[in-house]
Amino acid sequence: MDVEFDEDQLLLQRMVRETVAGTRSLPEDQQWARYRELGWLEAPPVELAIVLEELGYVADPTPFLATATWFAPLAGRLPDGAGTAVCDGTGRFVLDADRADEVALVTADGVVVVDGSEVAAKRVEVFDPNLHVAHVEADGLVAGVPDMALMGLAVTAVGSCRRILDLVVDHVRNREQFGAPIGSFQAVKHKAADMYVAIERARVLAYFAALTIAEGDARAHRASLMAKAAAGECQRLVFANGLQLFGAMGFTWENELQIHLKRAKACDLLLGTASVHRKALLA
Repeated sequence: MDVEFDEDQLLLQRMVRETVAGTRSLPEDQQWARYRELGWLEAPPVELAIVLEELGYVADPTPFLATATWFAPLAGRLPDGAGTAVCDGTGRFVLDADRADEVALVTADGVVVVDGSEVAAKRVEVFDPNLHVAHVEADGLVAGVPDMALMGLAVTAVGSCRRILDLVVDHVRNREQFGAPIGSFQAVKHKAADMYVAIERARVLAYFAALTIAEGDARAHRASLMAKAAAGECQRLVFANGLQLFGAMGFTWENELQIHLKRAKACDLLLGTASVHRKALLA
C-alpha cells in the first residue's frame, strides 16, 4: 500500500493551501461557496484527507467536515447544501446539526435522511466559538459511526496541531530570555521535538485510514479507530507543550494559538476521545 503522495496529490495540496490562505479572510458563506465550487466535497478519501488537513490548519468555520465525512458516507451522496449525521446513537454534540440542510439519522431501521428543518436541533455553546455543535432530539437512534467521520476528525486535528507547532516554533525563535532565543534552550527543543513526532505519528495513521477506506480494505475500521486515538493523544501533548512554550501569552484571547488549541481539543472530544477508541480496539 503506497503511502507517498503522487504528483497530482502534491499539486492538490499546494492548490488547497493557496486557496485557503486567500479565502480565510472572507465571510464564512463565501468560503463555503468557494469550496463547493472547487469540487472538494467530491474528492476521494485520500484527496479529501489532504483537503481536511489544510482546513484544520486554519480552523475552518464552514460545515465542510460534517458534510463530507458525516453525512455523505451514510447517505451515499452529497447533500443539497450542508449536511451532517446523527451517528453515535445519542444525538448529543452533533457537528453542524443546527445549520444543516439535510441530516442523516442512523436508526434501527437503517439510515434515514431528513430535511434539516424537520430536525429538533438546539445549538449548544462550546469552548470553540467557531464550531457549530447541537443536541438533536430523535427517536430510534442507534450507533453507526462511519469510518470516514473518524478519519476526518483525526486528520483535521493533525492540521490544527501542525498550526500550533508552527506558531510555537516561530515564537521560540523570536522570544529572547537571558540574552538568547528561548528556542536555543535544550528543554524547549525537546518539547518541540516531542510535538513534531506526535504529529507525524498521528498524520501517518490518519492517511493510512484514508487509504484503507479508499481501497475498501478490511482493515479500514480498525485503522480509523487507531487514527482517531492517535490524533487525540497527539493533541493532548501538543496542547500541553504548545501552551507552556508560549508562557502567559498562550492564555490570551488576542493570541492566535487559542483558536487552534480549541479546534484540536474539539476534534478529540467529538465522537469519542482517544481512550474510547483505544478500548474499541481491544474489544
